[in-house]
Order: sequence, then structure tokens, then C-alpha cells
Amino acid sequence: MDINIQNKVAQWLNGNYDAETVATLKKMQAENPDDLTDAFYRNLEFGTGGLRGIMGVGTNRMNKYTVGMATQGFANYLKESFQGEIKVALAHDSRNNSRFFAETAANVFAANGIKVYLFESLRPTPELSFTIRHLNCQGGVVCTASHNPREYNGYKAYWNDGAQLVPPHDKNVIREVEKITSPDEVKWTGGEANITIIGKEVDEAYLQELQSLSINPDICKQQHDLKIVYTPIHGTGITMVPEILKRYGFTNVNIVEEQATPDGNFPTVVYPNPEESEAMNLGLKKAKAIDADILLGTDPDSDRVGIAVKNLKGEWTLLNGNQTAALLFNYIIEQRKEKGLAKPEDYVCKTVVTSDLIDVFAAKNNITCYNVLTGFKWIADLIRRKEPQERFICGGEESYGYMIGRNVRDKDAVSSVAMICEMAAVARSNGKSLFEQLIDIYIKYGYYLEQLISITKKGMKGADEIAEMMRGYRENPPATINGSKVVTIYDYQLQQIKDIATGDIQPIDLPKSNVLQFLLADGSKISARPSGTEPKIKFYFSVNEPLASAADFDAVTARLEQKISGIISDLGLK
Repeated sequence: MDINIQNKVAQWLNGNYDAETVATLKKMQAENPDDLTDAFYRNLEFGTGGLRGIMGVGTNRMNKYTVGMATQGFANYLKESFQGEIKVALAHDSRNNSRFFAETAANVFAANGIKVYLFESLRPTPELSFTIRHLNCQGGVVCTASHNPREYNGYKAYWNDGAQLVPPHDKNVIREVEKITSPDEVKWTGGEANITIIGKEVDEAYLQELQSLSINPDICKQQHDLKIVYTPIHGTGITMVPEILKRYGFTNVNIVEEQATPDGNFPTVVYPNPEESEAMNLGLKKAKAIDADILLGTDPDSDRVGIAVKNLKGEWTLLNGNQTAALLFNYIIEQRKEKGLAKPEDYVCKTVVTSDLIDVFAAKNNITCYNVLTGFKWIADLIRRKEPQERFICGGEESYGYMIGRNVRDKDAVSSVAMICEMAAVARSNGKSLFEQLIDIYIKYGYYLEQLISITKKGMKGADEIAEMMRGYRENPPATINGSKVVTIYDYQLQQIKDIATGDIQPIDLPKSNVLQFLLADGSKISARPSGTEPKIKFYFSVNEPLASAADFDAVTARLEQKISGIISDLGLK
């Protein structure tokens, strides 16, 4: 075992850690040395989703001590950054230990003299983002692991604009945390009077904010009987989604009862993630049974939403995140234009691995579309840098996250569900389904088909393998992929765009990130990126061609799917 790992384990065995933690460590030493290595080979770091890991003992695990030390470091940095009274807001999802972690963080903040607003019970992550701005807080935390499997939990840290931490704050907080070498340096108790429990009043303000985003409230009321099926997948969505749909005017909302109760064991699914078809199976069953118009599912902390609609053959199909983003962006852009709400300073924003179809129709509608790194913290960072000269309308990423308006600075499945249902109501009032609306977009702007492959590589060995894969692509990039020449390479780590034919290099004006993109002569695009929150490397594939009519949809789909299959095979990823 590495000497650094041995030293960390010794510190925990001999330090001021509770008896249960020490006993667990001794058992791991005797019976599971590999697990012990994985639990201590690194410290949890803030990635695209903050602090996130498997629950258990160790520096690479979510537990009372990693949460307490992270909070002490965050508290120290807040006190260093702000003068006068400092306030933070705290929330949590339905995961096991989330309430315990939230209360632990609340006690540490409070013991450091910081005013704490703690939600009385579970709430969606986007409501926490809203609350920071609403209560003029300097920071905030939500305890959640979003859509990860049940053994995970996490700690998302937020700044005073309601957005997750970006440089330099994220690294500065980590540095403060790393200064704390013992739980003895954490102020665990003593400031309980600084904690205020919040609930209904903030809920009401949040719901009113989301209601104000509606573009066609009259049509929602006309189409109030739109048959909606909704599943919160055992998460926080049950607290807000039914209510916002009611306020938008929808009266025919059908909850998937088997998944309505918040439960950190997620008993009906393997992964509580609407990106996974398995998580949506019960919802699809109900949608088919009642012949619904639309199915929507949100993840445990209600920042991601997946939807299903009927295709041209009347069969239920799950839309991917790029398709939903294309529908949502297009709806908001076109409806604002039609209603006379559009302004020259309006813009939309997406991540670099999200469908380029959005760039295409944004340009055709004379609206700027900015591209940022993966993670909504970068969209929020852009909003902060662009205001007040430019006006953010909506943002999104392919992994089922969307953000509408400027007063929630993280992806928000609650507002997205409401706007998607409004979009479906408007389409219905025009005699169309959402799928037909999507086909119309493809005919008008081009058919873009995307696919994602995630390869899991666990532990220290897996992290090395992922690093080696990226190094190989960077140092020895392919000349052709699936018979098409690589014409441009975007390297976000080196912050440069290289034209292969001329050797010309242009800068990328974004922070460094371990992302590579290969653009091919036939218009295909392949992106490779290690996940910031899971032990995975992700490959994104995008292909496109014109679509002349709805009658050609199946044939063009088959060609595009074959092209993606060829790319995957050529890269040896099957």
C-alpha cells in the first residue's frame, strides 16, 4: 500500500474519530485492503458537481468528517471573502444521510458565527439556488448526489449569486479544507442559535418566480386537460412539481405512485436517473395505460428531467437530452419573438458537448448562442460576466439539464417540467405532438442525431486508465475516423483549436478542461471527456444531414445511426 495512503489511515485510526469509524477501518485493514486503498487514495475534490462520492469512512468518501472539514474550509473562506454578517442557505434531497449531512454542515457553519437558513425538510436543488439570491446569502450548500446510484451522496457548494463554485473560489475552498488535518480543527457545535428553519415562505417565492416564466399562460388554461404522467423517482420533485403544474393551469396530472414517496434506497430503480430508460419504465407503463400525452421524470434532487412522447407511429419513445433541449430552446426563442418579448441583447447558452443544432437555429433567429464547459456553474458564470449588458434567456446541456430565466443559477427540472408541458400544450393547440414539432425543427434546420457512451473505470487504477486514454488521443490523434478525415481538433486542456490541413492554431477562450473534440470532414463530431462526478470517461457522438420531409425520417435516422455505429467501431469502443 502506498505510504501516503498508510499515513492517512494511521491519522484516522489514531485521531479523534468516533469508535464506529475506527472499528470499520480496522475491519477493512484485515479483510478489504483494496477497499481501504480506494477509500484513502485521494481526497474528494470539487468537480463539475461539487463534492461527491460513495458514503463510508475515508478521505475519498462522504461521511461526517469529510462533510465537516469541507464545511469548515468553506466557512473559513466565506469569512475571508466577506465583511459583516455572513449568511448561508442549506438544503438536501431524499438520499440516505442527506438530512444528517445537511444538519452537520449547518452546525459547523453556525459554530463559526455564520447565519444559517436550513430547510425544514427535503427540497429541490434549484430551490436552494433561488433561496441564496432571495435571502441575500453569501453562500449555500445542498447535500445530494443528484442522479448517482444509491451508495453515493454529495455536497454542492454555492456562491452568493446562487451558482456553484467556479475558479478561483472552488480551488481556494479546497486549499482551506486541506489546511484542516484533524477533526479537532472543526467547530462542530456551539452556534445553534444561528440556525433558522425555513420552508413555506421561500417555497411560495420560488413558485411565484417559476410561474412568471410562462410565455403562454392562456394556452395552458385552454389545454388544461393535457394528460400528463409524472414521476419524481423517489426524489424531491414531489414537493414542487405537482404544485407548479397546478399553477400553470394543468388539471390532469397523474403521479406514478410507486415512485412518489421520497426514499434514498430508490427501491424501484437501479439508477435514479431519468437518462436511464429503466428509471422511466414505471412511468411509461402508466402513460401507455391511460393513453397520456406526455411523460416526465425528475432525478432525486430535481435538477434533471427526462421526457417521453409518442412518435410518428404512435409508439412511446424517450427523447434524449439534446432533443429536449432543441425543443425547449426553439420554443422559448420562437415564442418570445412571436409575443414581441425578444430583445437584441438576448442570448442562450449551452455546453460544448450539447447539440450544435441549437447553434444553428439560434443563428437563424438572430440570437447569440454561447458555448461553455460542461456544468451549469459555467453557464451561471457567463450570466454573471454578461449582465447587465446582455440578457440570458435559457441554457442547457445534453445530460437532461435546463435553466430558464435568470433567478435560478443552476439547472432546474421544476421550471423545465412546467415549460415542457406548456410547450406540449401549445403544440397540441396547433394540432401537433411534441415529436412532430421536433421533426419540423429537423426539416427546417437539419437533422442532428447524438449518442453518448460512458465507460466506467473505478478506483485509482481506473483513474489512471482514463488518464492514459486521454493522453493517447491527445498525443496520437486519429487521422481519419470511420473513413472521414479529422479536419479540426479542439483541445480544451491546451485551450487551442488546430486546423489539421494548415496547422493553424487558434485560442479557445474558456478555462482549461480535459476535453477533446474531433471534427470530421463529413460534419461528424466526436467529444471525449472524463466525468467530473463519476469514475467514467464519456464519449459524445454527433452526426447530421438534411431532412426533406417527415416521410424520410426513418430512412435518415437509419443512415445516421449506422454512421455513429461505424465511428464507435472504428474507435474501438464497442
